[in-house]
Amino acid sequence: MLEKLFGERNDLVEKALTHPSYTKENNVSSSDNYERLEFFGDSVLKLFTSKLLYETYPDAQEGELSKIRSILVSDAILAKVAIKIGLDKLIKLGPSEEKQGGRKRESNIACALEAVLGAYYLSGKQRKIEKFIKNYIMIYAEDVDKHFERYNAKDILQQYTQGVNKMLPVYRTIEVKGPAHKPDFLVEVEWNDEIIAQAHGKTKKEAQQNCALEACKKLGVITLNE
Repeated sequence: MLEKLFGERNDLVEKALTHPSYTKENNVSSSDNYERLEFFGDSVLKLFTSKLLYETYPDAQEGELSKIRSILVSDAILAKVAIKIGLDKLIKLGPSEEKQGGRKRESNIACALEAVLGAYYLSGKQRKIEKFIKNYIMIYAEDVDKHFERYNAKDILQQYTQGVNKMLPVYRTIEVKGPAHKPDFLVEVEWNDEIIAQAHGKTKKEAQQNCALEACKKLGVITLNE
């Protein structure tokens, strides 16, 4: 699907699809994995996302735009988009990383997407990159704007607990069920020597975010219309 979205895959794109574990476990130069392209692609992603947010919300203040962008370029959103276009299946992983579930790890998938954007930018595909971000990432902007607390519950909870007694919430994974390709994580959060919430998620990060949201609702930090 990459070819359909951006055009022909070249050497840069192949490098963008190469996880550091692959070069390490195959004794290949680290310059041949996606780390440098991911560094560059992160800036490419933020540039085009910022431009589209600037155009989409002409009356929004800088702080609001920054908040929305922080979620749009997060690993959670990027991983969803990458999986939607089948990018997770194209990443080259080392055997150990593959066995440890690296192909489903949000951070790996998100970094690969950023690297791919960097590779195609350097290949002169700026217009296609902007179109891709508009069609696949900006579609989350309205929901993020309206329900920012749902996406940012961990930060909101941490700010609240630190404001009360300077103690941080502690998250623990209680159990993991289901097959390796479709796990279900159960997480609890403790604060002030009390378990204040539990929640499930498809990934540990998602479960923690859901848990934080439940904790925020229980503590009255945020009120959401279900």
